Amino acid sequence: MAKQNGHRAERSGGGTRRINGRLLARLIGEAPVERPYYLAIARSVSGLVLDGRVPTNTRLPAERDLAAALGVSRNTVTAAYAWLRDNRFLESRQGAGSWTVLPDSGTSEPSPFIPTAEHIDLGVAAPPAVEGLRAAAFQAAERLSAHVGGLGYYPYGLPELRHAIARRYVERGLPTTPEQIFVTNGSQQGVALAVDMLLQSGDEVLVESPTYPHALDAIRQAGARVRTVGVTPQGWDMEYLVDAFRQWKPGLAYLIPDFQNPTGALMDDDERRILVREARRAGTHLIIDESVAELAIDSGDLPAPVAAHDTDGRVLTVGSVAKLLWGGLRVGWVRTTPPMVARLMAIRQRFDLAGAVMDQLTATHLLADVLRIRAERSRQLRRNRDVLLRALRERLPDWRPSVPGGGLVLWTTLPHPVASALATASVRHGVHPAAGPVFGADGTLERYLRLAYTQPPDVLTDAVERLATAYTETLVHPVQPRGQLYV
Repeated sequence: MAKQNGHRAERSGGGTRRINGRLLARLIGEAPVERPYYLAIARSVSGLVLDGRVPTNTRLPAERDLAAALGVSRNTVTAAYAWLRDNRFLESRQGAGSWTVLPDSGTSEPSPFIPTAEHIDLGVAAPPAVEGLRAAAFQAAERLSAHVGGLGYYPYGLPELRHAIARRYVERGLPTTPEQIFVTNGSQQGVALAVDMLLQSGDEVLVESPTYPHALDAIRQAGARVRTVGVTPQGWDMEYLVDAFRQWKPGLAYLIPDFQNPTGALMDDDERRILVREARRAGTHLIIDESVAELAIDSGDLPAPVAAHDTDGRVLTVGSVAKLLWGGLRVGWVRTTPPMVARLMAIRQRFDLAGAVMDQLTATHLLADVLRIRAERSRQLRRNRDVLLRALRERLPDWRPSVPGGGLVLWTTLPHPVASALATASVRHGVHPAAGPVFGADGTLERYLRLAYTQPPDVLTDAVERLATAYTETLVHPVQPRGQLYV
């Protein structure tokens, strides 16, 4: 068995996903046409693999089928596949077909999610505390007297907090009772408990590429087989997403429809309806991550929560106050059915017994003022986003950052696949970005960098100056990856 970038490349045709000629031709057609045409096809396919839009271990269509879909000769496709094999984007075996793989980049990067005081940190998407948090903590301390006479353990969550979270869902158009809310120590614990409850080793799980890496870690820890579907700042390819559900029938899917991390994409109401419909047909449970759902920046109506389209309790919605209020409040939740809440509570007892009462009281107090807090946070994030975008346009005009309508990060396309090398060089210049491969399921996404805009405007401007210096250094002295990644 061959190994690519730390992940095993399956050589049997039955273990890989298939993409038909018509769908691959449509994806190729989005790329600029160049001559010779076989090279345009090959570079388009390699770009789709690098961007995670065509996952690794995907079986490509037969040469004849792709040639017919593209309207070119079979010899053209044969030459394109040969180029992909020569550049280690494709492996083939007689009688088994050809499937996508990924060249070893030969680079590595320390975790971008550990805050570091020595650098300007653009890797951790964590805003400062909202105004009023100290006052809310004092109010919580005063209300603590009503609880100190008891044991202090609330396995399902503090009753008043469960009411406040349920009320917020009602305000967003989703009928919810407190019995449907299970309070956790942050959204990551909610995802981990839901994965533990729903998955068995060997199950198929569908995730986006790129996606939130800590959720991906939890899925892998469960021994699941990860399947990916691409997402860009422009959104999801719904035909491809539907095909993934129908082809794999995954037991679980983890998605971030609200200002997707890291692309910033927002799934509309029709797409959410299709998502739940296909999950129902495939028998798939959905974990929907709403960690930044309250962080809209631009004006306009937001779609209803995905669970608004759920009719049989297959959607588990994970939320948190960390991004809206403050990361130091370790309060999250899972919205699901009351029987699922009971199952989550039973699983949680293996790890801890309950959350901190003071944190939950503080969060309850602040959620009563959520509309003001959302407006305040929106103003801060709009200012920071626009400052970062302006600085990038002035200092790094060949970079192509997304312009998200919400969330905390820019997903930036680089002219060259040097994200890991650039991240390493940036640290030497005192700035800490997050390289794209951190968010990929299999080492893809070297053309991307995630930049959080949670720092003050003057700090963001300084950070871009440092990034520009590091980028020049990276291009002058690149870490040449193995496998000809420069395409």
